[in-house]
Amino acid sequence: MTETNRSTRRAKDGATGLTDDEREAMKERLKELKVARKGASREDGERDILAKIAEMPEPDRSMADRIHALVKATAPDLVPRIWYGMPAYSRDGNVVCFFQSAARFKARYATFGFNDPAKLDDGPMWATSFALRELTPEAEARIAALVCKAVG
Repeated sequence: MTETNRSTRRAKDGATGLTDDEREAMKERLKELKVARKGASREDGERDILAKIAEMPEPDRSMADRIHALVKATAPDLVPRIWYGMPAYSRDGNVVCFFQSAARFKARYATFGFNDPAKLDDGPMWATSFALRELTPEAEARIAALVCKAVG
């Protein structure tokens, strides 16, 4: 077992399996599922995303805030929601794209990713997530283009 393999690194109690951060994300996911069963509105999702973004340290907070604005402008039909404790955007209840904070999992970079409903198919292989260390105008334009393609 290596220190860099977070999925199998020993937790505080000495057991192998999920790290404390991964366990926390799963707990948040269970809360999200309970909220979804009750029927959260677009406004609830917007409020929840803005609250999560506000909790993030810099530079994740600035990137998440800008990505939120980009997704809303590019694909206003996507519904904002929290997914595993991170900002996400869904259609028909399925997450299309999401932002993952670097600080949340002590990673070197934040991630902007896409799930199966995203229509990014490009031959037999294509990227579904992208590392972000900063948001330049070029990166913002690429994200907007990818979101536009994802929602078809």
